[in-house]
Amino acid sequence: MTLAERIATQLGRRVAVIDRRGHIGGNCHDGLNDHGVLTHTYGPHYFRTNSPKIKNYLSQFTEWTPASYLVNSYSYGRHWSFPVNLKTFCQLVGRTASQSEFEHWLNAQKIKIENPQNSEEAILSQVGDLLYKQFYLGYTLKQWKRHPKDLDASVCARIPVRTTADDRYFSDDFQALPALGYTRLFESMLRAGGGGIQLFLNSDYEELKSQVKYKQLIYTGAIDEYYHYCYGELPYRSLRFEPRSFTRDQIRVRGGAEAEKGLWQHVLQINYPNDYEYTRSVEVKHVTGQKCENTTVVYEYPADYLRGRERYYPIPAPDTKKIYSNYLERSKVDTNVRFVGRLATYKYYNMDQVVAMALSEFEDIKAFDGMNPRR
Repeated sequence: MTLAERIATQLGRRVAVIDRRGHIGGNCHDGLNDHGVLTHTYGPHYFRTNSPKIKNYLSQFTEWTPASYLVNSYSYGRHWSFPVNLKTFCQLVGRTASQSEFEHWLNAQKIKIENPQNSEEAILSQVGDLLYKQFYLGYTLKQWKRHPKDLDASVCARIPVRTTADDRYFSDDFQALPALGYTRLFESMLRAGGGGIQLFLNSDYEELKSQVKYKQLIYTGAIDEYYHYCYGELPYRSLRFEPRSFTRDQIRVRGGAEAEKGLWQHVLQINYPNDYEYTRSVEVKHVTGQKCENTTVVYEYPADYLRGRERYYPIPAPDTKKIYSNYLERSKVDTNVRFVGRLATYKYYNMDQVVAMALSEFEDIKAFDGMNPRR
C-alpha cells in the first residue's frame, strides 16, 4: 500500500492494486467482530519504530494511540515476566534482587559461544540452559516444528534479554497503534491517491495481468509461486486462530483488577512455551484504546503450511536459504518485476521494516521514472 500511495501521489502514475482477499491491508487487516471488539484478523500486529522518517510518513494517514506491549510467559504453573529481565530474576529467586546480582548470575549461566550458528546456541549464549528450557525450547518447537538448533540464530536472538526492570516487549522509541485501526489507515492511504489507485479485491494477478496494461509489476506474493515452484516449494509455518469473546457480565464475574478495565487477561499477551497446544493468547484491547464493554482473547495455534492456507512465517534455516537463493537469482533476470515484502523476499519483517523497504524501493522507482518522463 505504501508503494501504491507514493507512486500515485508523488509520480502521478496510475496504480492497480490486486489482492486475492476480499479486503485491503493484507495480514495487518483489522475490524470489529460480532461482539463489537476491534481485533486483528491475522494475529497481533504491534507497531513500533526507531525511525522518525517512518513515523512521520505514516502519521500523514492516522493519529496514534500510544501502546506498551506487555507480555508474560506461562511456565511451571505460573506467569513470568517476559522477555527475560530483572523482574523475571526476582520471580525466580523469590525476592527482590539488584541489577548487578542478576548480571552476575546471568554471566554464570551463559554458555560461552563466540559465534552462535543457530537459535539454540544464540539463546544458550545469552541466558544459559535453565531459562532456555523454561521459556524458549518448547515454544520454538511448537511454533516452528523444528528444533532451535535447526533454525538460524536470528529466530531466537531477536528476543531481547535485559538486566534492568524494563519489562516491555520492545524498547523502540515509538510504540503505538493507529488510533482507528490499521484498516482505516490503509483506507486513508488509498484516498490520498486521489483516484489514481484502482483496487481489485478477490482477484488474482495471473487472471488480470492480460487485462491490465502496466509498465512494471510490483510483486508482493510468494516468489516460489510466481515462478510456478520451478525450484521447489518454500516451506512456511501457518497459524490457526481461536477467538473467545467475553461479555461485560462474564468479565465482572471473573473479577480482578483487569475486570475493572473491561479486560480478561492481566497483560496483552501470554506465551505458553510448554503445556498447551497453542503458543499464545492475545487480548489486543489492552492496546487499541477501544472503549467497549466486551472483550476478545485470541488463542494462536501453529499449523503446517499447506497450499490453500495462509503463509505466515518464512522458515529461516540453511535448507530454505538454499531454495530461496535459486529464486533470487532467477528474479534478477526479470527487470520489469520488483519483488517486495515478506513473501516475495522470503524473510520475516517487522511492520516498520516493510514500510522502510517500500519507501526505499519508491526512491529507486522515482529515479527510474525521472529517466523516463511522461509524454
